[in-house]
Amino acid sequence: MSGVKGRREQYSEATKAALLEEATALFAEHGYAGTSLEQVAAASQVTRGAVYHHFAGKQALFEAVLEAQEKRAMEEVASAAASKTDPWEAAILGLDAFLDKCCDPTYGRLVWQEGPTALGWHRWRECEQKYAYGVVEHFLRSLIEAGYWPATESLDTTVRFAFWMLGGAGMALTETPEADRPRVRNEWSQLIRRSIGGLRSQ
Repeated sequence: MSGVKGRREQYSEATKAALLEEATALFAEHGYAGTSLEQVAAASQVTRGAVYHHFAGKQALFEAVLEAQEKRAMEEVASAAASKTDPWEAAILGLDAFLDKCCDPTYGRLVWQEGPTALGWHRWRECEQKYAYGVVEHFLRSLIEAGYWPATESLDTTVRFAFWMLGGAGMALTETPEADRPRVRNEWSQLIRRSIGGLRSQ
């Protein structure tokens, strides 16, 4: 029986992974409103009932897609930063990795364009804070502990400032035509570096 159960679990996990993969592609191409559960089911070669077995509805499916995108993005940011031991250099590499990710059309559309519409502003903001906010706070704590920023600064306010500044960059890059993204990405990189550089302890 354990072998049968194991195969069932494997099939269930494979089905869920296929649903997420196909939903990601469809949401990125057609948007949330332009994608139906029937399309996702057909692309995944499963029934509509199989979709409901794993997700309560289209919004729940989209939220799972969004969370997968953010989890992967934050892992890439952390991985890039891990190559440096100096907190300032690590933060800059993390910033560059984040801006590069925002230039990705799939990530950009799903997170910055479709997310607020699909989930509503408050739920979308909760998802963003669940993943990105903690990463930003980690970088800022490291900078304060290393003496780059004065410990007297309000950490919560500073994290919020950095968080929404990065969000502005993400939104701007998503709305920028693909041919212009490298230029706009570099412009945002310079502006953010100057902003956080201006907060450094003298």
